Amino acid sequence: MSTPSEDAEDPRRAFLLRALAAGLLVTTGFAQAQILGRRPQPLPVGRSVYEVTGAVTVNNQPATAETRIGAGDRVEVGAGGQLIFVVGSDAFLMRENSRVDLAGNGFVINSLRVLTGALLSVFGSGTKRVMTSTAAVGIRGTGLYVESEPDRSYVCTCYGDVLISAADDTNISERIVSKHHDNPRYVLKPGAAKRIQPAPFINHTDVELALIETLVGRTPPFSLFDQDYGGVRRY
Repeated sequence: MSTPSEDAEDPRRAFLLRALAAGLLVTTGFAQAQILGRRPQPLPVGRSVYEVTGAVTVNNQPATAETRIGAGDRVEVGAGGQLIFVVGSDAFLMRENSRVDLAGNGFVINSLRVLTGALLSVFGSGTKRVMTSTAAVGIRGTGLYVESEPDRSYVCTCYGDVLISAADDTNISERIVSKHHDNPRYVLKPGAAKRIQPAPFINHTDVELALIETLVGRTPPFSLFDQDYGGVRRY
């Protein structure tokens, strides 16, 4: 069976996944299974995990398809691993070598801290806060990709309205309103002459956004067909 990461990297599968997620491709269940392995759809109530690959733990316990994830949990993904999961109306894709702490109430997340690594997120309604090694990001109903490193963080507002601040000084901030990966930023550690700087678009794809939005019953607010047939947007 294929994995979502394979779907994102194979151009033909990526195109078909975009079509399926957008509801524009109609084919038989058998044909879908042959092409994609399985069609992404909202997770059933009571489920958190869509895909777990490699060494993944929740509160130091190995994660499985049956693991529930919610506020107060620490999620860790080891080398070569990946985790795609849902908490309430929010969905996440964690890359390898990542560690994330979730905060809130039950299965409603109001903030999360990306201690290390990379996290792609889509959020439902309500105000949320994402923190990294050097940045604090206030968001509402947003698609967001972050990477947290000791010396800097990467923040891409895939779509939505965010306020990016230096983690240690909220007076250093910038509001970003994005329709489609507009104005990614690096947020540097204290001592840099300019703490918030322009950054390129890197390391995440529209296909991945479509996948995790589908898991919570939504679609991204942009066309999934604004790329060439073979164009997967990960640089």
